[in-house]
Amino acid sequence: MELYARVRQAVLVEGRGRRAVAREFGLARKTVGKMPEYVLPPGYQRKKPVRRPKLGPWQGVIDEILVDDKQRPSKQRHTAKRIYERLRAEYEYTGGYTIVKDCMRQSRIGGQEMSERSEGSAQSQFSSDHASSVEMRRKKSV
Repeated sequence: MELYARVRQAVLVEGRGRRAVAREFGLARKTVGKMPEYVLPPGYQRKKPVRRPKLGPWQGVIDEILVDDKQRPSKQRHTAKRIYERLRAEYEYTGGYTIVKDCMRQSRIGGQEMSERSEGSAQSQFSSDHASSVEMRRKKSV
């Protein structure tokens, strides 16, 4: 992000040539040419949703299992591996495990579990605790 701002400053404010800026920052000239067009980097977005033709007929089954799992305690819920095994055994699924895992992750993130992770999550608490402990160690060692 900082590099993006510095390149934009060099080209737009300072009026330097794009070739010279590309050489200075070690970027392609095409990349430097695109940077002044956007205030922020545009990022990547898919034009179409991901197609999963092998999983299509079983998508409803997976959603049904996940809905049933909401009523169960967290330790009794299905993992992606267990759902994959059930699909193979009960429904004659011929696709791969990774597709099931990705579909399950998408369903959970798109549905309800993002709210559970957003505020005060263990990960954010860990990272702030970890950062403060690292900082304390640095102060002691100096």
